[in-house]
Amino acid sequence: MTNNDEQFIAIGRRTISMELEAVQKLLDRVDSDFARACQVMLACSGRIIVVGMGKSGHIARKIAATLASTGTPSFFVHPGEASHGDMGMITAEDAVLALSNSGETSEVVTLLPLLKRMGTPLVSMTGNPESSLARAANAHVNTGVDKEACPLDLAPTSSTTTALVMGDALAIALLEARGFTAEDFAFSHPGGSLGKRLLLKVKDVMHSGRRIPEVTQGTKISEALLEMTHKGLGMTSIVDKERKVVGIFTDGDLRRALDKGVNLRKTDIDDVMTSHCKTISPDILAAEALKIMDDRKINALICVDADDQPVGAINMHDLLKAGVV
Repeated sequence: MTNNDEQFIAIGRRTISMELEAVQKLLDRVDSDFARACQVMLACSGRIIVVGMGKSGHIARKIAATLASTGTPSFFVHPGEASHGDMGMITAEDAVLALSNSGETSEVVTLLPLLKRMGTPLVSMTGNPESSLARAANAHVNTGVDKEACPLDLAPTSSTTTALVMGDALAIALLEARGFTAEDFAFSHPGGSLGKRLLLKVKDVMHSGRRIPEVTQGTKISEALLEMTHKGLGMTSIVDKERKVVGIFTDGDLRRALDKGVNLRKTDIDDVMTSHCKTISPDILAAEALKIMDDRKINALICVDADDQPVGAINMHDLLKAGVV
Protein backbone atom coordinates (compact mmCIF):
# COMPACT_ATOMS: atom_id res chain seq x y z
CA MET A 1 0.00 0.00 0.00
CA THR A 2 1.13 3.53 -0.80
CA ASN A 3 0.11 6.28 1.54
CA ASN A 4 2.89 8.82 2.00
CA ASP A 5 4.27 11.69 -0.07
CA GLU A 6 7.73 10.20 -0.63
CA GLN A 7 6.26 7.03 -2.11
CA PHE A 8 3.92 8.98 -4.39
CA ILE A 9 6.85 11.09 -5.64
CA ALA A 10 9.03 8.01 -6.20
CA ILE A 11 6.30 6.23 -8.17
CA GLY A 12 5.59 9.31 -10.28
CA ARG A 13 9.25 9.73 -11.14
CA ARG A 14 9.65 6.03 -11.91
CA THR A 15 6.67 6.16 -14.29
CA ILE A 16 8.00 9.20 -16.12
CA SER A 17 11.47 7.68 -16.35
CA MET A 18 10.09 4.48 -17.88
CA GLU A 19 8.07 6.41 -20.43
CA LEU A 20 11.03 8.66 -21.26
CA GLU A 21 13.13 5.56 -21.93
CA ALA A 22 10.42 4.12 -24.17
CA VAL A 23 10.19 7.36 -26.17
CA GLN A 24 13.98 7.57 -26.45
CA LYS A 25 14.04 4.19 -28.16
CA LEU A 26 11.71 5.52 -30.87
CA LEU A 27 14.59 7.51 -32.36
CA ASP A 28 16.08 4.36 -33.90
CA ARG A 29 12.69 3.49 -35.40
CA VAL A 30 12.38 6.69 -37.37
CA ASP A 31 13.90 4.96 -40.36
CA SER A 32 13.01 3.81 -43.86
CA ASP A 33 9.76 2.27 -42.55
CA PHE A 34 8.80 5.64 -41.08
CA ALA A 35 9.66 7.35 -44.37
CA ARG A 36 7.53 4.81 -46.27
CA ALA A 37 4.59 5.56 -43.99
CA CYS A 38 5.03 9.28 -44.68
CA GLN A 39 5.12 8.66 -48.43
CA VAL A 40 1.93 6.58 -48.32
CA MET A 41 0.11 9.28 -46.35
CA LEU A 42 1.50 12.11 -48.45
CA ALA A 43 0.39 10.41 -51.68
CA CYS A 44 -3.17 10.07 -50.38
CA SER A 45 -5.56 12.20 -52.43
CA GLY A 46 -8.38 11.75 -49.93
CA ARG A 47 -8.33 11.76 -46.13
CA ILE A 48 -6.27 9.87 -43.58
CA ILE A 49 -8.68 7.65 -41.67
CA VAL A 50 -7.27 6.81 -38.24
CA VAL A 51 -8.65 3.76 -36.43
CA GLY A 52 -8.01 2.13 -33.07
CA MET A 53 -9.81 0.38 -30.22
CA GLY A 54 -9.76 1.09 -26.50
CA LYS A 55 -6.81 3.20 -25.34
CA SER A 56 -5.35 3.01 -28.84
CA GLY A 57 -8.62 4.52 -30.01
CA HIS A 58 -8.13 7.51 -27.72
CA ILE A 59 -4.64 8.02 -29.11
CA ALA A 60 -5.96 7.57 -32.65
CA ARG A 61 -8.50 10.36 -32.10
CA LYS A 62 -5.76 12.72 -31.01
CA ILE A 63 -3.53 11.81 -33.95
CA ALA A 64 -6.42 12.41 -36.36
CA ALA A 65 -7.03 15.81 -34.78
CA THR A 66 -3.33 16.71 -35.02
CA LEU A 67 -3.15 15.66 -38.67
CA ALA A 68 -6.27 17.63 -39.55
CA SER A 69 -4.98 20.80 -37.88
CA THR A 70 -1.58 20.60 -39.58
CA GLY A 71 -2.61 20.31 -43.20
CA THR A 72 -3.47 16.62 -43.60
CA PRO A 73 -7.25 16.10 -43.84
CA SER A 74 -8.08 13.36 -41.37
CA PHE A 75 -10.73 11.95 -39.08
CA PHE A 76 -11.22 9.06 -36.67
CA VAL A 77 -13.41 6.05 -37.41
CA HIS A 78 -14.27 3.60 -34.65
CA PRO A 79 -13.35 0.12 -36.01
CA GLY A 80 -16.30 -1.51 -34.24
CA GLU A 81 -18.71 0.93 -35.88
CA ALA A 82 -16.94 0.47 -39.21
CA SER A 83 -18.11 -3.16 -39.22
CA HIS A 84 -21.66 -1.94 -38.77
CA GLY A 85 -22.01 0.65 -41.48
CA ASP A 86 -19.23 3.19 -41.02
CA MET A 87 -17.03 1.52 -43.65
CA GLY A 88 -19.01 3.76 -45.96
CA MET A 89 -16.93 6.64 -44.60
CA ILE A 90 -13.77 5.16 -46.14
CA THR A 91 -13.00 5.33 -49.86
CA ALA A 92 -10.26 4.04 -52.17
CA GLU A 93 -8.86 7.59 -52.35
CA ASP A 94 -8.27 7.61 -48.60
CA ALA A 95 -5.49 5.98 -46.59
CA VAL A 96 -5.95 4.25 -43.24
CA LEU A 97 -3.66 4.63 -40.26
CA ALA A 98 -4.47 1.74 -37.91
CA LEU A 99 -3.28 1.61 -34.31
CA SER A 100 -3.05 -1.58 -32.23
CA ASN A 101 -0.30 -2.36 -29.75
CA SER A 102 -0.69 -6.10 -30.26
CA GLY A 103 -1.44 -5.81 -33.95
CA GLU A 104 -4.13 -8.44 -33.46
CA THR A 105 -7.09 -6.38 -32.21
CA SER A 106 -10.04 -8.24 -33.70
CA GLU A 107 -12.14 -5.18 -34.58
CA VAL A 108 -9.21 -3.72 -36.53
CA VAL A 109 -8.06 -6.98 -38.15
CA THR A 110 -11.63 -7.58 -39.36
CA LEU A 111 -11.32 -4.50 -41.56
CA LEU A 112 -8.21 -5.72 -43.40
CA PRO A 113 -9.92 -7.76 -46.15
CA LEU A 114 -12.34 -4.92 -46.81
CA LEU A 115 -9.54 -2.39 -47.14
CA LYS A 116 -7.63 -4.71 -49.48
CA ARG A 117 -10.73 -5.16 -51.63
CA MET A 118 -11.23 -1.39 -51.85
CA GLY A 119 -7.57 -0.81 -52.61
CA THR A 120 -7.24 1.62 -49.70
CA PRO A 121 -3.58 2.01 -48.63
CA LEU A 122 -2.87 0.98 -45.05
CA VAL A 123 -0.27 2.26 -42.58
CA SER A 124 -0.07 0.32 -39.34
CA MET A 125 1.31 1.43 -36.00
CA THR A 126 1.85 -1.53 -33.68
CA GLY A 127 4.21 -2.94 -31.09
CA ASN A 128 4.58 -6.20 -33.02
CA PRO A 129 6.15 -6.12 -36.50
CA GLU A 130 5.14 -9.77 -37.05
CA SER A 131 1.45 -9.19 -36.26
CA SER A 132 -1.41 -9.61 -38.71
CA LEU A 133 -1.91 -5.85 -38.91
CA ALA A 134 1.78 -5.11 -39.52
CA ARG A 135 2.11 -7.74 -42.24
CA ALA A 136 -1.00 -6.55 -44.06
CA ALA A 137 0.09 -2.91 -44.18
CA ASN A 138 1.73 -1.00 -47.00
CA ALA A 139 3.95 0.54 -44.34
CA HIS A 140 4.46 -0.36 -40.69
CA VAL A 141 5.74 1.86 -37.85
CA ASN A 142 6.99 0.04 -34.77
CA THR A 143 5.96 1.66 -31.47
CA GLY A 144 6.56 -1.36 -29.23
CA VAL A 145 7.85 -1.06 -25.67
CA ASP A 146 9.76 -3.51 -23.49
CA LYS A 147 7.52 -2.89 -20.51
CA GLU A 148 4.49 -0.80 -19.62
CA ALA A 149 4.95 1.80 -16.89
CA CYS A 150 2.12 0.04 -15.06
CA PRO A 151 3.72 -2.17 -12.35
CA LEU A 152 1.45 -5.01 -13.46
CA ASP A 153 2.68 -4.53 -17.04
CA LEU A 154 -0.97 -4.51 -18.09
CA ALA A 155 -2.45 -1.00 -18.34
CA PRO A 156 -1.48 0.74 -21.62
CA THR A 157 0.90 3.48 -20.48
CA SER A 158 4.31 3.50 -22.14
CA SER A 159 2.79 1.98 -25.29
CA THR A 160 0.17 4.69 -25.67
CA THR A 161 2.80 7.36 -25.05
CA THR A 162 5.06 6.02 -27.80
CA ALA A 163 2.11 5.80 -30.21
CA LEU A 164 1.17 9.40 -29.45
CA VAL A 165 4.72 10.63 -29.95
CA MET A 166 5.11 8.70 -33.21
CA GLY A 167 1.80 10.11 -34.40
CA ASP A 168 3.12 13.62 -33.75
CA ALA A 169 6.30 12.75 -35.67
CA LEU A 170 4.24 11.64 -38.68
CA ALA A 171 2.06 14.74 -38.53
CA ILE A 172 4.99 17.16 -38.36
CA ALA A 173 6.87 15.34 -41.13
CA LEU A 174 3.81 15.73 -43.35
CA LEU A 175 3.36 19.35 -42.27
CA GLU A 176 6.85 20.22 -43.46
CA ALA A 177 6.52 18.16 -46.63
CA ARG A 178 3.38 20.08 -47.55
CA GLY A 179 4.97 23.46 -46.83
CA PHE A 180 2.24 24.14 -44.28
CA THR A 181 2.54 27.73 -43.00
CA ALA A 182 1.54 29.61 -39.87
CA GLU A 183 -1.23 31.28 -41.86
CA ASP A 184 -2.51 27.87 -42.99
CA PHE A 185 -2.53 26.81 -39.35
CA ALA A 186 -4.52 29.90 -38.40
CA PHE A 187 -7.23 29.04 -40.92
CA SER A 188 -7.71 25.79 -39.01
CA HIS A 189 -7.93 27.70 -35.71
CA PRO A 190 -9.89 30.88 -36.50
CA GLY A 191 -11.84 31.05 -33.26
CA GLY A 192 -9.03 31.17 -30.71
CA SER A 193 -6.42 33.73 -29.77
CA LEU A 194 -3.90 31.90 -31.93
CA GLY A 195 -6.06 32.47 -35.01
CA LYS A 196 -6.41 36.14 -34.15
CA ARG A 197 -2.67 36.50 -33.76
CA LEU A 198 -2.00 34.85 -37.10
CA LEU A 199 -4.86 36.18 -39.24
CA LEU A 200 -5.86 39.60 -37.91
CA LYS A 201 -4.33 42.52 -39.78
CA VAL A 202 -3.75 46.06 -38.59
CA LYS A 203 -6.41 47.39 -40.96
CA ASP A 204 -8.97 45.19 -39.20
CA VAL A 205 -8.53 46.97 -35.87
CA MET A 206 -7.02 50.40 -36.60
CA HIS A 207 -8.82 53.73 -36.21
CA SER A 208 -9.39 55.25 -39.64
CA GLY A 209 -11.00 58.23 -41.36
CA ARG A 210 -12.00 61.00 -38.99
CA ARG A 211 -10.93 58.88 -36.02
CA ILE A 212 -7.25 59.39 -36.90
CA PRO A 213 -5.62 61.93 -34.58
CA GLU A 214 -3.87 64.42 -36.86
CA VAL A 215 -2.49 67.98 -36.70
CA THR A 216 -0.35 69.97 -39.13
CA GLN A 217 3.14 71.34 -38.60
CA GLY A 218 3.09 74.65 -36.76
CA THR A 219 0.14 73.67 -34.57
CA LYS A 220 0.53 74.79 -30.94
CA ILE A 221 0.94 72.06 -28.36
CA SER A 222 -2.29 73.08 -26.62
CA GLU A 223 -4.24 72.54 -29.84
CA ALA A 224 -2.56 69.18 -30.39
CA LEU A 225 -3.61 68.17 -26.88
CA LEU A 226 -7.23 68.94 -27.75
CA GLU A 227 -6.93 66.65 -30.79
CA MET A 228 -5.41 63.91 -28.64
CA THR A 229 -8.17 64.25 -26.06
CA HIS A 230 -10.89 64.22 -28.70
CA LYS A 231 -9.54 61.10 -30.49
CA GLY A 232 -8.60 59.28 -27.28
CA LEU A 233 -5.54 57.38 -28.47
CA GLY A 234 -2.92 59.05 -26.30
CA MET A 235 -1.11 60.46 -29.33
CA THR A 236 -1.48 62.44 -32.54
CA SER A 237 0.25 62.32 -35.89
CA ILE A 238 1.87 65.47 -37.30
CA VAL A 239 1.68 66.02 -41.06
CA ASP A 240 3.17 68.53 -43.50
CA LYS A 241 1.37 70.53 -46.19
CA GLU A 242 1.23 67.46 -48.44
CA ARG A 243 -0.25 65.50 -45.53
CA LYS A 244 2.82 63.31 -45.19
CA VAL A 245 3.61 62.11 -41.68
CA VAL A 246 6.61 63.95 -40.26
CA GLY A 247 6.27 62.99 -36.61
CA ILE A 248 4.21 61.82 -33.68
CA PHE A 249 3.36 63.40 -30.34
CA THR A 250 2.45 61.11 -27.47
CA ASP A 251 1.63 61.26 -23.78
CA GLY A 252 5.30 60.52 -23.15
CA ASP A 253 6.37 63.50 -25.25
CA LEU A 254 3.95 65.65 -23.26
CA ARG A 255 5.47 64.56 -19.95
CA ARG A 256 8.95 65.34 -21.20
CA ALA A 257 7.80 68.77 -22.42
CA LEU A 258 6.25 69.54 -19.04
CA ASP A 259 9.46 68.49 -17.27
CA LYS A 260 11.30 71.07 -19.39
CA GLY A 261 8.77 73.80 -18.52
CA VAL A 262 7.63 74.25 -22.12
CA ASN A 263 4.81 76.76 -22.64
CA LEU A 264 2.02 74.64 -24.11
CA ARG A 265 0.13 77.59 -25.59
CA LYS A 266 3.06 79.23 -27.33
CA THR A 267 5.27 76.35 -28.41
CA ASP A 268 4.84 74.68 -31.81
CA ILE A 269 4.30 70.92 -31.86
CA ASP A 270 7.33 70.68 -34.19
CA ASP A 271 9.63 71.54 -31.29
CA VAL A 272 8.54 68.64 -29.07
CA MET A 273 7.29 65.93 -31.42
CA THR A 274 9.19 62.72 -32.14
CA SER A 275 10.47 63.13 -35.70
CA HIS A 276 11.12 60.26 -38.10
CA CYS A 277 8.73 58.13 -36.08
CA LYS A 278 8.10 54.47 -36.86
CA THR A 279 5.11 53.95 -39.15
CA ILE A 280 3.51 50.76 -40.41
CA SER A 281 1.41 49.52 -43.29
CA PRO A 282 -2.22 48.66 -42.52
CA ASP A 283 -1.70 45.37 -44.34
CA ILE A 284 0.75 43.85 -41.85
CA LEU A 285 -0.45 41.41 -39.22
CA ALA A 286 -1.62 42.88 -35.94
CA ALA A 287 0.84 40.52 -34.24
CA GLU A 288 3.67 42.23 -36.13
CA ALA A 289 2.46 45.61 -34.89
CA LEU A 290 2.50 44.23 -31.35
CA LYS A 291 6.11 43.07 -31.76
CA ILE A 292 7.13 46.50 -33.05
CA MET A 293 5.52 48.14 -30.02
CA ASP A 294 7.23 45.69 -27.67
CA ASP A 295 10.64 46.07 -29.31
CA ARG A 296 10.48 49.88 -29.34
CA LYS A 297 8.77 50.22 -25.95
CA ILE A 298 5.97 52.31 -27.44
CA ASN A 299 2.18 52.12 -27.12
CA ALA A 300 0.92 53.50 -30.43
CA LEU A 301 1.69 53.49 -34.14
CA ILE A 302 0.58 55.48 -37.16
CA CYS A 303 -0.48 53.53 -40.25
CA VAL A 304 0.46 55.08 -43.58
CA ASP A 305 -0.09 54.41 -47.28
CA ALA A 306 2.54 54.29 -50.02
CA ASP A 307 2.73 58.11 -50.00
CA ASP A 308 3.38 58.25 -46.24
CA GLN A 309 -0.03 59.76 -45.62
CA PRO A 310 -1.88 58.59 -42.49
CA VAL A 311 -4.65 56.06 -43.12
CA GLY A 312 -5.01 54.77 -39.60
CA ALA A 313 -3.79 54.71 -36.01
CA ILE A 314 -3.51 51.88 -33.52
CA ASN A 315 -2.51 51.58 -29.87
CA MET A 316 -1.86 48.79 -27.41
CA HIS A 317 -5.41 48.96 -26.08
CA ASP A 318 -6.75 48.15 -29.56
CA LEU A 319 -4.58 45.02 -29.70
CA LEU A 320 -5.65 44.00 -26.21
CA LYS A 321 -9.31 44.47 -27.12
CA ALA A 322 -8.84 42.40 -30.30
CA GLY A 323 -7.27 39.55 -28.34
CA VAL A 324 -3.90 39.80 -30.07
CA VAL A 325 -1.96 40.33 -26.85
